[in-house]
Amino acid sequence: MPILEAVGLRKVYRGGDGSPIDVLAGADLGVGRGEFVAIVGASGAGKSTLLHLLGALDRPTAGSVRLDGQSYGDLSAAELAAVRNRKLGFVFQFHHLLREFTALENVMLPLLIAGAGESAARSRAEELLARVGLAGRMTHRPGALSGGEQQRTAVARALATDPVVVLADEPSGNLDYGHSELLHDLFASLAREFETALVVVTHNRLLAGRADRVLSLENGRLIPLSGVESMP
Repeated sequence: MPILEAVGLRKVYRGGDGSPIDVLAGADLGVGRGEFVAIVGASGAGKSTLLHLLGALDRPTAGSVRLDGQSYGDLSAAELAAVRNRKLGFVFQFHHLLREFTALENVMLPLLIAGAGESAARSRAEELLARVGLAGRMTHRPGALSGGEQQRTAVARALATDPVVVLADEPSGNLDYGHSELLHDLFASLAREFETALVVVTHNRLLAGRADRVLSLENGRLIPLSGVESMP
């Protein structure tokens, strides 16, 4: 049974002239625990919109999303916020770290928000930062970290509350080749190690090539690809 399942997702916006614009036109997706799925497609195809719906950051015009057996449509705004904090992790192209806080404090923050004690939050954050190769950089603020180190801190933060799903939007889009490859290695290993479902939107063929499955978003629907050689 998929840990994350989307059925018939539609998202319609209104154009400047009031006419409907179908961004998603019945997208279906099922992702298992520990599975790494890459979603590719042309710019403007609706990949980020899809990720926002999967992450309970927006509501679909039609269709449904279920996480760990629970439909988002059955939840209040407050309950959805709790789901985002406890069961979902997010990694974006720009890391969105709080610049006045150290790497350790940034990773501790979602744990503290979720109600963890300071000692437990610190221990978990230290463990995760060590796992992503930043054991010696925990007390540095984002401005003192390289782009790759900042993004690895963001990955550690996304894993802080032991989410069942991590959603990533172009996570290596702002990194050079070397830092990108380190991040790609990290994603591929962490999905299996933490048994976390991982859904990544990317234009990067090397990152997509690490995934268990590659899907292309075309005309508002998800189409399985045989491999990165068939990426648009």
